[in-house]
Amino acid sequence: MITVRADVVGSLLRPPELLEAQKQLATGTLSPDRFKEIEDRAVDQAVALQEEVGLKVVTDGEMRRQSFQSQMTAAVDGFGEFTLDAFLWGEWHDERGTDKKARPAGLGVVEKLKRRRYLSADEFVYLKARTTRTPKISLPSPGLWANFWSAERSREAYPTLDAFFADIVEILRAEVKELIRLGATYIQLDAPHYGLLLDPETRTFYERQGWSLEKWLSTGIELDNALMEGFPGVTFGFHV
Repeated sequence: MITVRADVVGSLLRPPELLEAQKQLATGTLSPDRFKEIEDRAVDQAVALQEEVGLKVVTDGEMRRQSFQSQMTAAVDGFGEFTLDAFLWGEWHDERGTDKKARPAGLGVVEKLKRRRYLSADEFVYLKARTTRTPKISLPSPGLWANFWSAERSREAYPTLDAFFADIVEILRAEVKELIRLGATYIQLDAPHYGLLLDPETRTFYERQGWSLEKWLSTGIELDNALMEGFPGVTFGFHV
C-alpha cells in the first residue's frame, strides 16, 4: 500500500481584497488596525481551504509576506535599499510568453546584519492558534541570500561571502529555536536557488559572486546542514 501525503509549498494567491489593502496601507489611506483585520481574514481563508481539502499540514499561505523571502528583510537591518524586484528578477514564463525582470543595480547588503525582531514567530503563533492540523512555517535557505551580497557594495560590511553567510545562519538558527519554543515541529527551507544553478544564465550570476558551481552546491548543503543541526524534534522540508 502506498501512502501519499501532500501539503502546500507555502504560498497561496493573495485575495483581491488583501492586494488592494496592501496598496491602501502603503499610501496611508488604510489604518494598520483595519489592514490587520483584512490580513488575518486572508490567513483564515487560506487555512480553511487547506483543511477543507483534507491536508494534514497547513500553512498561512504566506499572506503577510511581500515575497517568500521577505520576512528576513522585514525583520533584519543592513540589507540596504531594494524593491520587490530584488526577489523577482529573472525570467518568468506563462501562457502569454516571457517576462524578464532585471536584478536591481544597487542591490547589496551594506551594513552588518542586525535583527530587530523574529522573522516568522508572529506568523506561526497566529497559524497555530487557528488549526488542529500540523502548522508548517517556512524560512529561507541561507544560500538564497547570495542574491543580496555584492562584491562592490558589501565588502566593507562583509569582505567575503562566508562571513555574510555565517551571520545569516546565526539569525536563522535563532529563529528556529524560537519557533520550536512556540511549538513548531515542521519547518520548510525555501531553496529555489539550487534549481537556478541549472540554468546557464542564472548560474553565471552565482559564479560571478566568486564561487564555482561545485562550491555553490557543496557549500549550500553545508549551510543548510548548519542551520538544521541540533534540532532532532523538528521535521525539515525543502522547497527546491
